[in-house]
Amino acid sequence: MPDSDVERNVAVATIANPAPLGLAAFALTTFVLSAANAKLYDGPQIVIGLAFFYGGLAQLLAGMWEFKTGNTFGATAFTSYGAFWIAFATTLQLKLIPPGDGIGFFLLGWTIFTGILFLATLKTNAALIALFALLFVTFLLLTIGAFTAGSTDQLAGYFGLATAFVAWYTAAAGLLAAGKSAFTLPVGPVN
Repeated sequence: MPDSDVERNVAVATIANPAPLGLAAFALTTFVLSAANAKLYDGPQIVIGLAFFYGGLAQLLAGMWEFKTGNTFGATAFTSYGAFWIAFATTLQLKLIPPGDGIGFFLLGWTIFTGILFLATLKTNAALIALFALLFVTFLLLTIGAFTAGSTDQLAGYFGLATAFVAWYTAAAGLLAAGKSAFTLPVGPVN
């Protein structure tokens, strides 16, 4: 009869770090929508496909793989924002944007959730802290804009662009650290 520890070690396959995928999916989708909010192009409709498949599905999968690695923060963040993008794309595609303050409360909920995740980053590294601080401000500005007829949407777009670039940087740092690259990117001290 084989040793159970040996069987267990053989049965447990290691998986690659899913964070760079989740961060890249989040970054690209956020970049495209934020560019529309910043009024760099007209209308957010082009984001629908990205929101369903890259920001949505790919990020949702990254979240599931984070569960497998035991990373509760990554699993919660990627799964949640993947679901956010799918919900957002569905809302745009089906023209389900509610009249009045409905979108404001939708965004307020995400602002609160992002604030909670920001607090959870305070014991991680500078890159994640910066990412969630910028994302919190982005959602806060979008929420204010929703309750005040878009008064802060353009500013939210610029904060969203900054958020996307920090997410790409963090994704690149994860990719470079995982491979045999000639250099790595600093993410700040890990507390």
